[in-house]
Amino acid sequence: MVARRVGTLSQGGAATALLVGTISAAAGWGWAILLIAFFVSSTALSHYRHSFKKEIVGEFVEKGGERDAWQVAANGGIFALLAAASLIHPSSIWIPAAAGAIGAVTADTWATEIGTLAAHPPKLITNGKVVLAGTSGAVTWRGSFAGLAGAVTVAVIALAVGWGSRAALAIIVGGVIGSLVDSFVGATLQRQQWCERCEKATERLVHSCGTTTQPVSGLSWIRNDTVNALSSLSGAAVGAILFS
Repeated sequence: MVARRVGTLSQGGAATALLVGTISAAAGWGWAILLIAFFVSSTALSHYRHSFKKEIVGEFVEKGGERDAWQVAANGGIFALLAAASLIHPSSIWIPAAAGAIGAVTADTWATEIGTLAAHPPKLITNGKVVLAGTSGAVTWRGSFAGLAGAVTVAVIALAVGWGSRAALAIIVGGVIGSLVDSFVGATLQRQQWCERCEKATERLVHSCGTTTQPVSGLSWIRNDTVNALSSLSGAAVGAILFS
């Protein structure tokens, strides 16, 4: 309700967040606290110098402002599914898997929000080519360290709620690998559009100038939300592998 009131979540995003949060809390307060830590920290970072970041990447990114249902599901859906699985079929594997998932989305979000403010232009993770800020698959040292800091922060919270050292390790390793997966898929498979009028690349189907953009690379069904979900899934896989 608070997030909806301050414009952080759309109506659909708030409903989805309520569902994700309820399932997580039902699995245990440790689950809820980690989810809240991710959401609160990510929201705070998204509001930090928001106007400046909007000027830099506003013409490129597909979505901005209020998080909708798809964004909430992409970032918290895997975590919630693992929470539900722990209720239906209790097993010690669910916690490290969920730890890896929350580590991945936290690291990726922190890297994006802080990396956008880097003084030097980012480079594509695939070939090191200098690109504009906001380009899918672009990375900076500042963003990479921020992502690691986000994962470590959540790992400390996991220890505090009693999830143990293995879960904390899953958060850090899953965070690093999840961020790399996000960047690599974003650079190679995510849908990229082109505005003929502005002669600029973008994720938008309709550019800020009102021009309908044309596809130039990537797969039409892989959008930013898809990439985020794959990042979370890869983090969960890392956690499960570490458990085994």
